[in-house]
Amino acid sequence: MEKEQPLYLQLVDALEVKIRKSMAANDKLLSERELSECYGVSRITVRLALKELELRGLIYKKQGKGTYVSGIKEPATDLSSTYSFTEQMKKMGKIPKTKILSFEQHPITPYLSRLLELDTDIDVFELERLRIADEMPLMFERSYIPAAVFSGLTVENLEQKPLYELFAEDFQETIRLAEEEFYASIALDYEANLLGIKKGDPVLHIIRKTYNDKNILIEFTFSIARADQFRYRIQHRPNG
Repeated sequence: MEKEQPLYLQLVDALEVKIRKSMAANDKLLSERELSECYGVSRITVRLALKELELRGLIYKKQGKGTYVSGIKEPATDLSSTYSFTEQMKKMGKIPKTKILSFEQHPITPYLSRLLELDTDIDVFELERLRIADEMPLMFERSYIPAAVFSGLTVENLEQKPLYELFAEDFQETIRLAEEEFYASIALDYEANLLGIKKGDPVLHIIRKTYNDKNILIEFTFSIARADQFRYRIQHRPNG
């Protein structure tokens, strides 16, 4: 190994090349002891390298079981089109599943009224879902939907179809535009428990506003996704 950079970063480079070229998602890495012996470095150097790879989203740890390659090499989610978790997971060859954690109707709060650009005297549906692929929890979502637009929406409806299919097929609502913004953060206790990660692990926060063809906001969703399983791609096309 060269000496121009710290030893642990040299090990990071070597392991990243190995991961990207010859390992698949969910492959198990060698143990700290085995990596130490294989690369001729100390266990402390190995721990520092693994921590850096985890921060980069290339690996994840299972308590008491070891360290594994993340799914970060899989196709990125394209934010230039309307995003559907179900369809995206199917394209990636995964089996998607949605667990509804809660669904209730209540009057909109002043804060939500400003956030959703809606009047203060209406009701909204609040929907919490856990999105799962191949039995791994990947994303927690909390959605707000105007009750007047989707009168009669039930848990049974939500269990039978993806949300956007319900919008189109059961309520004849056409999506014109979905705006999304996202930023990096760390997991708190609640979402960490749901996602099967540790408090303080990196996550992605995604905020989505969805508008119908009358330019009315019909969905506001706040999502928290495991950073070791998601990356995003945006395509920019020049005008003219």
